Amino acid sequence: MALKPTTSRQQKHLAVLIDADNASAAIVEGLFEEIAKYGLASVKRIYGDWTLPNLGGWKQVLLDYSIQPIQQFAYTKGKNATDSSLIIDAMDLLYTRRFDGFCLVSSDSDFTRLAARLREEGLEVIGFGEQKTPKPFVTACDKFIYTELLRADADIPESEPTTPTTTPDTPAPKAESQPATTPVPAAVAPQKIPVKLITKVIDDISDEEGWGHMAALGENLRKLKSDFDPRLYGYKKLTDLIKARNGQFELQERGTTATGGKVLYVRNRKSGK
Repeated sequence: MALKPTTSRQQKHLAVLIDADNASAAIVEGLFEEIAKYGLASVKRIYGDWTLPNLGGWKQVLLDYSIQPIQQFAYTKGKNATDSSLIIDAMDLLYTRRFDGFCLVSSDSDFTRLAARLREEGLEVIGFGEQKTPKPFVTACDKFIYTELLRADADIPESEPTTPTTTPDTPAPKAESQPATTPVPAAVAPQKIPVKLITKVIDDISDEEGWGHMAALGENLRKLKSDFDPRLYGYKKLTDLIKARNGQFELQERGTTATGGKVLYVRNRKSGK
């Protein structure tokens, strides 16, 4: 089962393994804020040759974030012993059966097989890396988050609702011109919203009237595209993105009989009746 943002009552235990050679210390604050959405970082280890000056940035933040540095000398020039050390530790931690998932922080495709192996054991794998990360590693993870977003996360403004949500007794508003997209942070290359993919998923999960559960939409999008992230398109949440496309999609709030809370449903306007 995919890891979702958790509450204190259902805390997931995660092992965070960082490849210091392929990750910048500038992401550390955003990294652990993001990880906290999915569970508790029970183990935090970072791998590299700490005798080298290029890891100086990480040395300054290790104590602040209680990250355990693992020293790994390069045995041969041109060979990355750090990767092997991280992989061995990951397998050791896997067989303790104490973790619900792993967070692999690297832009290196050498961890593709590791991600796949962890998933074979039924564990969730969340990858973190730069946009240059090779596609095989991205798709090998259940979810992949680009670290450029972690540096610029505070600069992404909250999107304002463009139209009120509808209820079963309220007719859907007429399609309006699409509002200007919220500016994407400078650190992230602008990407086009995958409207066709979103529409396809809504069609797949919808009922006879075209309505689909909003939570199911987000979950299925991540299954089909592990690096799907509303922040890549200028929105903090998927709901904000859907509201901004009010000419294409519409939202509906429904009450739940069990808790009395509200549940969001989404529909492609073109399929509405």
